[in-house]
Amino acid sequence: MSRLVLFNKPCGVLSQFTPQAGRRGLADFIPLSGVYAAGRLDADSEGLLLLTDDGRLQQRIADPRNKLAKTYWVQIEGEPTEEALQRLRQGVDLGDFVSQPCQAERIAEPAGLWPRDPPIRQRKHIPTAWLRIVLRQGRNRQIRRMTARVGLPTLRLVRVAIGPFGLAGLQPGEWREEDAGRL
Repeated sequence: MSRLVLFNKPCGVLSQFTPQAGRRGLADFIPLSGVYAAGRLDADSEGLLLLTDDGRLQQRIADPRNKLAKTYWVQIEGEPTEEALQRLRQGVDLGDFVSQPCQAERIAEPAGLWPRDPPIRQRKHIPTAWLRIVLRQGRNRQIRRMTARVGLPTLRLVRVAIGPFGLAGLQPGEWREEDAGRL
């Protein structure tokens, strides 16, 4: 039976087992051998990362052709207009590709969200807001690039779900095993 590990990746941690240049890696948190990340999160992003020991399952989770929904909470700089949200929903031309249509909506600051370490930068006279974005693709720094393109730079990015799996009950740095049959 395949192993499936859910990990709440803290900010600053690499999505690989080998640490680099003073940054911690997955081995600093997960004392298991033979499991590998199914997809990635940038070092400055946080939240759900799935790991497995099954190459086929890893491919099914990570490959955008499988259309597995990935849900993010995104703290942005500025106030989102309906026009900006609609641009995100329709897909944004990022130069090297156009993002696929996605779900994007403004939300209240998520309840129970842990403080970020290190804290995000705060500007006294520039408001921030939270968005919920659901993608079925996931290219390098895609959400950060999308929000910047519509004039709303990302300050904090937290992946809260991949398909049927979510962060419920996991604090940053914690992990648990789940039934891989749910995918």
